Amino acid sequence: MFVGIRQMQVKDELNDITFPVLVQYPTAIPSTPAVFGPFTMDVSGDAPIAEGSFTLVIISHGNGGSHLLYRTISSHLAKNGYIVAMLEHYGNNRNNNELDGADKNLTYRTRHVRLTMDAVSNDPRFITCIQPDIAAIIGHSIGGCTALAVAGGTPWSRNRQRIEVESDSRVRALVLLAPATDWYLAEDSLRNVNVPILMLFAGKDRLAPHCQPEVVLNGVADKSKVTCRVIENAGHFSFISPYPPHMKNPGFHPSTDPEGFDREKFHEKLPGEILDYLDKKLKD
Repeated sequence: MFVGIRQMQVKDELNDITFPVLVQYPTAIPSTPAVFGPFTMDVSGDAPIAEGSFTLVIISHGNGGSHLLYRTISSHLAKNGYIVAMLEHYGNNRNNNELDGADKNLTYRTRHVRLTMDAVSNDPRFITCIQPDIAAIIGHSIGGCTALAVAGGTPWSRNRQRIEVESDSRVRALVLLAPATDWYLAEDSLRNVNVPILMLFAGKDRLAPHCQPEVVLNGVADKSKVTCRVIENAGHFSFISPYPPHMKNPGFHPSTDPEGFDREKFHEKLPGEILDYLDKKLKD
């Protein structure tokens, strides 16, 4: 199986916003290297999707990030039978981070995850082969916070105000990578989250310290549904796919890891661990 790729623009009619979504999916058409921004991916552009029935996975990036940053994960999932949609969050991305720290950021984020699910599910290319009413979300950093909200969590602002978010019953599993959970310190804010969760956090994370996973473990309806593991010596950005050599430098923090941590080697195993977990929770 090879990886097909399709670029979409999704419209938020309510807020008059358009945001990009990159979709990867299984195809029988051989792939070739293609350039997307500073990255190269081995894909088959706008190829027909392979025959079969496939589950949708949404990837939600971190603060000031990009929908291109988790391509090792997305490509591996697509090659192994998933439709993977990576949206670039409006106002909280590498080019426009005007919503950083604003309560509206989470409101937009959750709404746009749901709109992405709708857009991909109803796209003529995918509508006949995508599994209805079932999806998973992978979220890194504030993307993890976003995933919890779409799965039923109730985030609260630093001013102790409830943030209006949109949940979605189609979400059947979550993968949280170094999740930011400060929004869920209020009692019962995660009690309505009742789906299987794979939560991986970094042993040397300075942005989302070890107390963050405890918020999830102690807050969800059934902690037995949470599989939690620490990645020793990893940093907060170690879950991002490795950058090309020309982008790696100490001043560009997302490209760096704690001393001695091999991000390339880690990403040889991470996509497989996520695939195995989703297969077990969504297909068994």
